[in-house]
Amino acid sequence: MSVVVIGAGLSGLSAACHLVGRGHDVTVVERHEAPGGRGLRLHQDGFTFDTGPTVMTMPDLVADALAAAGTSLSDALPMTLLDPAYRARFADGSQIMVRHGIEAMRQEIADTCGSVDAAAFVDFAAWLRQLYRVEMPHFIDANFDSPLDLASSPRAAARLVRLGGFRRLGPVIREWFRDERLHRLFSFQALYAGLSPEKALALYAVITYMDSIEGVWFPEGGMDAVPAALATAAAKAGADVRYGATVSRLALDRRGAVAGVVLDSGEQLRADAVVCTLDLPTAYDRLLPQLTPPRVVRSGSYSPSAVVWHVGAKGQPEAGVAHHNIHFGDDWNGAFRALIDDKRLMPDPSRLVTVPTVTDSSLAPDGDSVLYVLEPVPNLSGRIDWTTEREPMRERLHGFLAANGYPTQVLTEHLVTPLEWQQLGMHEGTPFALAHTFLQTGPFRPGNLERRVPGLVFAGSGTVPGVGVPMVLVSGKLAAERVDAYLPGRGPSGAGGASGAGARSRPSGIRRLSRTGGRR
Repeated sequence: MSVVVIGAGLSGLSAACHLVGRGHDVTVVERHEAPGGRGLRLHQDGFTFDTGPTVMTMPDLVADALAAAGTSLSDALPMTLLDPAYRARFADGSQIMVRHGIEAMRQEIADTCGSVDAAAFVDFAAWLRQLYRVEMPHFIDANFDSPLDLASSPRAAARLVRLGGFRRLGPVIREWFRDERLHRLFSFQALYAGLSPEKALALYAVITYMDSIEGVWFPEGGMDAVPAALATAAAKAGADVRYGATVSRLALDRRGAVAGVVLDSGEQLRADAVVCTLDLPTAYDRLLPQLTPPRVVRSGSYSPSAVVWHVGAKGQPEAGVAHHNIHFGDDWNGAFRALIDDKRLMPDPSRLVTVPTVTDSSLAPDGDSVLYVLEPVPNLSGRIDWTTEREPMRERLHGFLAANGYPTQVLTEHLVTPLEWQQLGMHEGTPFALAHTFLQTGPFRPGNLERRVPGLVFAGSGTVPGVGVPMVLVSGKLAAERVDAYLPGRGPSGAGGASGAGARSRPSGIRRLSRTGGRR
């Protein structure tokens, strides 16, 4: 069975590893000259920047993909556990470290917030673990064909209800803790889902579990090492990974099923199935222009975006700065109303500053620092003109660094606004895809099958299970399962296996699906 994977980001490489491990003949096509997708590494003036996600959680999901391709995590991707996972800094000048381990975090809360909240944290951690154990196998690591599939796990759904998973996250966290700082620390993860804590379902506390309980890791050499390891594992297992190649269109056989892809060079790659990892609106626009996208893709609610300022700075931050630093603004609820409801800049923003050189000094010249400064901003459905707002935003971020103990002499920089995200093919200029509202989650999220084009499977943050490094890794695995189901008898349990015995005949009569370019 031959499969083409479009895109060498985390979801595409996860799919490739699982597919090649299942005995498929896999070709990965990537328009850039290296793996990474939206997290492509940037080398500039002696500094090294990871331009995609910076927070690595749940490394066992990377291990699963590597193992599928016959590679071990310990051999391919050494990692350092970050402790603290985060330094949380509040408007009153106080701070709380998110420590690894239940006892260490209980003691941190006892020292900063008091014994009552410290005792509550132990039970809170147990609750988070129960949520994760219910959600992961039944609602995250699972393919859905319709909302009726929820009924296939009635006991799990009932358990999730009893745990309060369908309540709102903000009120649930307030019931656990007295200190307002902890309310923010354990609910800000709702923003990863594109929602405010007051509107996000409590089941998204599973994200809190992933970083606050299971821990945050840093791969040796930076986040770019993750796609690099996956690409190497897939290639060693037999996948053909092609860089500097763009898929311009799909090809169909006479029945309307996938028959391969056509590159912008004119070369045609035949395939029995295609896994597409483009942002879904971009995929439909560029590769499926004759199809009407699903309603939720056309008119769904998309997450806020972010401005990211990559800075190579002279010198080092003051003592106490951690690898990941969250600076919480004072007006918590007002900031979310502005960002999500009014689609304007947060008047009192919270920001993330990642300083990877705290852990790996080789990412910058001796004595200097790499800074990753992120501020959530509205996506392009708002009214902000980023051609004029770009420089004022940069000046505000520079002032923020100066006020918070970070080096401010900029030696090199790269500023990313929603306009740049849009140019990378991300709908409405957001790298976070559809928001995880109830009706855009699980079986209500755009599915990973395009049933009008048999053999076409989607992976990535726009489809199931959703946004974030763990989720897109799972997405690749789910896509591989879809390919196996589409091509019975060709995967590892079939008679043919990798040799292709018993395979269906190769498609003939290939025709063009799109006459217009389809670039990632």
